[in-house]
Amino acid sequence: MIIHSILDSVGATPIVRLSRLFRDSRCEVLAKLEMFNPGGSVKDRPARYIVERGLAEGSIRPDSHIVESSSGNLAIALAMVCRIYGLRFTAVVDPKISPINLQIIRCYGGNIELVTEKDRQGGYLETRIERVKRVLREQPDAVWINQYGNDRNWQSHYHGEGEEILRHLDHPVDYLVLGVSTSGTLHGIARRLREAWPNLKVVAVDAVGSVLFGTPPYPRDLPGIGASRVPELLKRDEIGQVIHIDDYESAVACRELVKHEGIFAGGSSGSVVAAIQRLSTRMQRATRILTILPDRGERYLDTVYDDDWLARMKSRHLARKSGCSIDARLGQTA
Repeated sequence: MIIHSILDSVGATPIVRLSRLFRDSRCEVLAKLEMFNPGGSVKDRPARYIVERGLAEGSIRPDSHIVESSSGNLAIALAMVCRIYGLRFTAVVDPKISPINLQIIRCYGGNIELVTEKDRQGGYLETRIERVKRVLREQPDAVWINQYGNDRNWQSHYHGEGEEILRHLDHPVDYLVLGVSTSGTLHGIARRLREAWPNLKVVAVDAVGSVLFGTPPYPRDLPGIGASRVPELLKRDEIGQVIHIDDYESAVACRELVKHEGIFAGGSSGSVVAAIQRLSTRMQRATRILTILPDRGERYLDTVYDDDWLARMKSRHLARKSGCSIDARLGQTA
């Protein structure tokens, strides 16, 4: 098969049964491998969808300067898309972004704006967005993608993974378990699947320390899941349950995933696997669970797959566990 550009290979990612990792479980666990996208993550989908539709309708012009706040993967995806369409791109990032991701963005020709001041929640999201707004004021040709409030974010997943899952699965799943940050991926997939499977239960996986569901801020290192600000796209009433996973639990699950399944995945993949492990122990009958694994593991070599970093996260995990649990339904303490 010959394609017109690298962007034509976005999507059509495979679904794998995690039969080894969940060998002794009542649950059948299926995972869609979004790291197979050409830019290495699920964020290729909204990057392509938003830019191409913006160009088609004129809200993005050939001389536009695309700007976005990102923890890494969307910035990489946008840098790739903008390179194909000849658009200038600036990523507003914070110190949590990995050096590998920074280098990838620069290799695609993207510019970097680094914020170092934390916001009122102890994260960087609000200060990143303020920097984006400053760029918009200073540069009339700048266009903000705004993954936190742009309906095309969730629509890209509705028409993308949602459609693909329905084509490839022969019968419904009982649970959809997905990480949440902007909430675009979760809402897009869930809305499409519920049209066909109205009894589907939706479980959001949030980071310990995220404020998305009313839990208090707490130190966290891994990007890609959780947030220090509630995005405009998030609709809590569409989510049945929330499971909070900390950095250590994410990393341990990542290592188990590569050990048992040979899947070398990133931190948010570990988060959903850890959540499914917790959820599966509560199941009293055979249950079918679907998730997506958002990105690749090589972007986490200095965190998830670094033994010294893991030891620090274990100490933080044990200190936190000495207090109360925040595994919750819609943010209520359990």
